Amino acid sequence: MSDIKLIECPRDAMQGLATFIPTDVKVRYLNELLKVGFDTIDIGSFVSPKAIPQLADTAEVLGRLELSVTRSKLLVIVANERGAEEAVQQEHVTYLGYPFSISETFQQRNTNTDIAGSWARTARIAEITRQADKELVVYISMAFGNPYGDPWNAEVALHWVERLVKELGVRIIALSDTVGVAKPEDIGYLFNALVPALPEVEFGAHLHCRPDNWKVKTQAAWDAGCRRFDGAIKGYGGCPMAEDDLVGNLQMELFVNELEQRGIRTGLDLAQLDRCVAEAAGVFP
Repeated sequence: MSDIKLIECPRDAMQGLATFIPTDVKVRYLNELLKVGFDTIDIGSFVSPKAIPQLADTAEVLGRLELSVTRSKLLVIVANERGAEEAVQQEHVTYLGYPFSISETFQQRNTNTDIAGSWARTARIAEITRQADKELVVYISMAFGNPYGDPWNAEVALHWVERLVKELGVRIIALSDTVGVAKPEDIGYLFNALVPALPEVEFGAHLHCRPDNWKVKTQAAWDAGCRRFDGAIKGYGGCPMAEDDLVGNLQMELFVNELEQRGIRTGLDLAQLDRCVAEAAGVFP
């Protein structure tokens, strides 16, 4: 069995949907996902219901999960200190995720503040998380470029990652291809630069991609030493705050199948994963 960590992201799959998925349906689906054996499930968020109405029931959902059947850890997304304070009250949540954008435009769209404000916010969320004995996962949004014309190069991403690690003590960082613009060479460059330089950090890939390019993107990350991958069954999802056409997530079942065919054992219950793929058709409109 390899050291790969697979993070299933139903939160990312659901958050942009206009039609509200009933809480009972969410709970049933998430309880099935808990049986698959993912390292982590990105299960919901504590953000303003006005911003993400689809996930306004996260606290209720968490209270109804059948956690005795799983070894998966739970992650929720927060966008500010208030959300972090709510999230750390959840006993069974291990990780708080915060999207730190290196694009000024997207940071404003996503969390209603600029990068400087987001940095101060990240520092406070990191402290809230530590005091509650939880762990912070920082997503570097727009890590591989942006569609807004904001300045970007790989060194910008490297600069902010180093600051997060050295100044705030962040130990899990996911490089996020928020709108699917990443090129394989950029993915490889960033992971090759970061993984050996910061061996104490767990680097992940949160890649939004299409059916025609997920293999080259994941391969670039894998070859550069990344062993933590986010995805969503059937590739559902995307970021509604980008205000652009949604680019779906890495299609988890295809990625898992490829890994297994290459002899990389994921440790997942593959039959249960197949059942969840079938179940997803009745969850997502």
